[in-house]
Amino acid sequence: MKQWKIYGILVLVMFIWGFNLPAVKYLVSEVRPVTMTAFRIFLASLTVFTILTAMKLVRKPTKKEWKFIFVGALLNVVLHQYFLSIGLSMTSGSNAGLILGTGPVLTAVLVSLIMRVYPSRLQWVGVVLGLFGVSATVLAAGEGASGLSFGDVFVFISILAQVVSYLVISKAAKTLDPRLLTAYMFLIGSFVLFVISLVQEPGEIQVFFEVQPIFWALFFGSAIIGTAVGHMLFNYSVGKTGPSKAAIFMNLNTFFSLVGASIFLDEVISIRHIFGLVFIVTGVIFGSGAAEDLWRKHKLKKSVSN
Repeated sequence: MKQWKIYGILVLVMFIWGFNLPAVKYLVSEVRPVTMTAFRIFLASLTVFTILTAMKLVRKPTKKEWKFIFVGALLNVVLHQYFLSIGLSMTSGSNAGLILGTGPVLTAVLVSLIMRVYPSRLQWVGVVLGLFGVSATVLAAGEGASGLSFGDVFVFISILAQVVSYLVISKAAKTLDPRLLTAYMFLIGSFVLFVISLVQEPGEIQVFFEVQPIFWALFFGSAIIGTAVGHMLFNYSVGKTGPSKAAIFMNLNTFFSLVGASIFLDEVISIRHIFGLVFIVTGVIFGSGAAEDLWRKHKLKKSVSN
């Protein structure tokens, strides 16, 4: 698949994740976060397996691939989802957004240190511009970042676990389809989270029998589209384009989340949000390597014409 199509998929995923935020906010207000996450991810795993079965892509992993699956499930599902859900209940939205916005920077640094794949100067410029745009966008939604709390630490652990999981996914993608990897990770991770919920949130399953019909509509939509389809496409893109470039697009998630919140939660989008969007989009163009691709094509056309 051409690189530009992968970029298009990544933008679509950020759109899906951004508009998934209002749904998740509602869901966790009705059912406690770990129990909710366990069942949502379990449904997502069944969805991905169903899609891949129709595509005839389901197979039994090898012993080596099982290692990647278990490590990926621990990092991308259990640690990421657990610490994110707990952290968001203990810190401000501004702080959480800023910390989550460091994902592309953490990815670039870890990939450079561990895999020795060094981003170009233009990509580093894109990382900085994207981080600045995320900061401006998130801070526009509140009164700024407050002091460091345990919630901030939990959110940071969450994004760090997710970033490290991209390295696992990238390596596993050499032999295992990232979409199938996603299905197995979700299935294993959901069971681990379910066990944790039984200990941390005993009796919470009963709440599912007391919710309104709108809850189930959002639950199925979030699990199937936001989690199953979103993560399946994102992990597929990580396997194709590499963790550094894919992570750059996470910057767009902040903006789409605010748009979704504006439409469904009546939150206001200001000029500062638009200002942040300009830097986010610029950062994505430079950080993903798209700017360099366009420049190389321009130089090639110019040399051919001469």
